[in-house]
Amino acid sequence: MNRKPHNTPATPVAQASCRPFRANTRGYFFGSRPHRSRRDACATRNRAATLPKAPKSTVPPRPLFLAPRLISSALAALALFLCSFTAHAELSKTEIADLFSQGKELFRQANEIAASKPLEARDLYRKAALRFERITREGGVQNGKLHYNIGNAYFRINDFGRAILNYRRAEQFIPNDPNLQQNLESARKRRTDRIEEQQKTKVLKTVFFWHYDLSARTRSTIFTIAFLALWGCAAARLFFPRPFLKWIIGVSAVFSVLFLASILVELSNLKQHRPGVILAQEVVARKGDSDTYQPSFKEPLHAGTEFIMVEDRGDWLHLELIDSRRCWIPAKAAGLVR
Repeated sequence: MNRKPHNTPATPVAQASCRPFRANTRGYFFGSRPHRSRRDACATRNRAATLPKAPKSTVPPRPLFLAPRLISSALAALALFLCSFTAHAELSKTEIADLFSQGKELFRQANEIAASKPLEARDLYRKAALRFERITREGGVQNGKLHYNIGNAYFRINDFGRAILNYRRAEQFIPNDPNLQQNLESARKRRTDRIEEQQKTKVLKTVFFWHYDLSARTRSTIFTIAFLALWGCAAARLFFPRPFLKWIIGVSAVFSVLFLASILVELSNLKQHRPGVILAQEVVARKGDSDTYQPSFKEPLHAGTEFIMVEDRGDWLHLELIDSRRCWIPAKAAGLVR
C-alpha cells in the first residue's frame, strides 16, 4: 500500500468525512482559545447544509390607492375642506369698501333727518349698523373704529345693549380714545339696571390703578422700557460704578415687576373670563339652565347689563354680575365681547 506524503493537500472541507474524534481536554496556556472539536464542526456543517430556506412570498404588495380606508379618508378630508372653504368665504376688498361707504352714507343721511323725521332716521341708523356688522362678520375685519361706528348707530336708536357691547369691543383696540370712553359712560348711565360694584372691587381699582386705568398696550410699553433700562444700567455699572445707576436699577426693577405682574394677570383673565352684555330688552335670570328653574332675582335683567361668563352650556349661559351674584340666562339674550 502506497502512503501519501505528508505534503499532499488535505481533502476539501465540504467533502471531508466526519470520523470519531477525541476532544482535546488538556489545559490551555493563558491567552489561548480552546479549539472546537472536529465532531462539533462536522455537526454544524451538516445542520447548515440540510436546513431548508424559507420560501419567498409570492403575494404582491397591495397598492395603496386601492385601500378602501384611504379612499374614504381622502374623500372625507376633501369634503371637509370644501365645506370649510364655502363656510368661511370672506368678502373681497372691493365689497368691504362698498359696504363701508354705504354705511357712512346711511349714517350721514340719518343725522340730517334725525330731528324732522325720527322714524326714518331710526331705520337708516339700523341699516348703517347692519352694513358695518356684515364687514366684521363676513369680511373678518376687526378694528376699533368699525365697532365704534356700530356702537354709535345703536346708541342713536336707544339700543343700549348692543351699543355697550360694541363700545366694549372697540375698547380692546382703542382703549384710550376719549370719545369712546365718553359714549360708553353715557350708554351705561341710560341702561335700566343699576348694579353697584362690590366695595372690595372699588378698593382694588383704587390701589392698583395702573392695572385698571392703563391699557394693555401702555402697560406693555412701560414694562419694556423699564426692563431695558434695568439691564442697560446693570451693564453700565460694571464699567462705570456711579451711585445714580444703582437708584435707576432699583426703580426699573420695581416698575418691571409691577407691570409684568399686571400683564400676567391680564392674560390670565383673558383665558378664564369672557365678558358679555345682555342684549334682550328684558330677560328672566334663573337658578338653572332651564325655564323650569325658579327666577334668581325678583326683577328681570335688562339690556346693557354687563357680566362675566362662567360657563357655556350651548343654549344657556352661566354668568356672574359685577356684584358677584350668579344666574343663568338663555344664550340668545346676550352677546360676548370676545
